[in-house]
Amino acid sequence: MSLEGGPRSDSSRPAAPAAGDPTAEILNTSKTIAIVGLSSRRLRPSYGVAEYLKSAGYRIVPVNPNETEVLGEKSYARLEDIPERVDIVDIFRRSEFVPEIAETAIRIGARAVWMQEGVVHPEAAERARRAGLFVIMNTCIAKERARQASSKKT
Repeated sequence: MSLEGGPRSDSSRPAAPAAGDPTAEILNTSKTIAIVGLSSRRLRPSYGVAEYLKSAGYRIVPVNPNETEVLGEKSYARLEDIPERVDIVDIFRRSEFVPEIAETAIRIGARAVWMQEGVVHPEAAERARRAGLFVIMNTCIAKERARQASSKKT
């Protein structure tokens, strides 16, 4: 798992509550998460993750050319089609597709690229970091968000 991040591009966002923890910072200062590969099938991991993130207060944006709507949200065929700012691009695609997704995340001005469990592409991660994006590989965003939320309660 990589917890390295790039510089924040929007200084108007609130300060991170956990100084020195870039993962907590990106989760606590992000609002919109584009989920690439989100399926409307309830048993798919992407569906459960999106459902959790939505219940946690994030705006989720499905990105899947084979879906029209997931969890009541309009689905877009490509990241470039999303008409609003995206903070995190969460990837539920095979690792071989990551370079193109990371390049698109850079182009649309996303703040972070998050590769789900089993999704790893060091070269694409490095490219995104060099462009200033925060990057995490091989980690479930829902599990990490739940861990962060439970650590706040203690």
